[in-house]
Amino acid sequence: MNSDNMDPDYVDPNENVNAYHKGRGAQYNTKNKFQKDERVREHVEGIDDWTDENVATQYIITEAKSIVNKVDSPDVGMFYSMNPYQGCEHGCIYCYARNSFEYWGYSAGLDFESKIIVKKNAPELLRKFLMNPKWECVPISISGNTDCYQPAEKKFGITRQLLEVCNEFNQPVGMITKNAGMLRDKDLLQEMAKKKLVSILVSITSFDEDLRRAMEPRTTTGKQRIRVIKELSDLGVRAGVMLGPMIPGLNEHEMQRIMKAAAENGATFSAYTFIRLNGAIKFLFHDWLYKNFPDRADKVWHMIEQSHDGQVNDSRFGVRMRGEGHIATMVNMQYKKYGKLYGLNAERWELDTTQFRRPGEQMKLF
Repeated sequence: MNSDNMDPDYVDPNENVNAYHKGRGAQYNTKNKFQKDERVREHVEGIDDWTDENVATQYIITEAKSIVNKVDSPDVGMFYSMNPYQGCEHGCIYCYARNSFEYWGYSAGLDFESKIIVKKNAPELLRKFLMNPKWECVPISISGNTDCYQPAEKKFGITRQLLEVCNEFNQPVGMITKNAGMLRDKDLLQEMAKKKLVSILVSITSFDEDLRRAMEPRTTTGKQRIRVIKELSDLGVRAGVMLGPMIPGLNEHEMQRIMKAAAENGATFSAYTFIRLNGAIKFLFHDWLYKNFPDRADKVWHMIEQSHDGQVNDSRFGVRMRGEGHIATMVNMQYKKYGKLYGLNAERWELDTTQFRRPGEQMKLF
């Protein structure tokens, strides 16, 4: 099948068409393009021969080789990123990080949200990285790929350990999350904020709880995310709101409401993305959309296509995260209008890199 043209009748051979895994975004495992062999259901009517796979969350402890990665894309607004976890239990159906999970030998579907790779040695790797005399301090983003405050963080606490290392070195960081678990670290975030070493983005896609539960099944509510902005901004932490992705026919009409609520609770800057469905996400999202919103699925799907030159994905830098055409343009105009109205157009990076020091070194003067 041509991956650029989604067949509305396409059904993955691994999918149990009659099952719906509540609490999960993806409903099946897409094929990993890096694997030659796959296990398929050729006769779905042979129910005695199959059982639904266990989708309980598994934590896979690993010793990573590196933790800080250079970001070359001009679309994501970061220089370097680090991710203490790969895979994300939040299960957001649209997540672009799903495709990267195939590099680990897993599927971008159910595997991505049920098999969480835990980089246990991440704090040691970060310390080693920052001790390298070749490192010239620029902000590092925590959660450039998967959410650093997903449920695994409560169990393992690796994100807090990374923050402790950054605080020790006066290494500035940007963070993005959609989990209220960030408030567990508000003492440390406040301390870093006093030195202008931290800036946070809280991702809010909808205040519609029915939509949120279906689209982002293991995340906290929109109201709780507003609470994160409120509590941290009251402590002096520079906070912003991420609206993304905006999906025509599902949540783009909530843009003003979200920006207004964020600004009223202390947000001072914002960012947004427009939906794009690259790689395996195209099949997962299509399956999810038609199962959850059969009354408007065709309309939503075609509006996404209209915003990416007849496809649902665009890989071109500068265009892929914004879309094009009249629908994407209207979303962009709304964003600019309400950003100006609510004072959310400030620069994201206002962090101090001059204080960086390695243990035993004097603070930089320039």
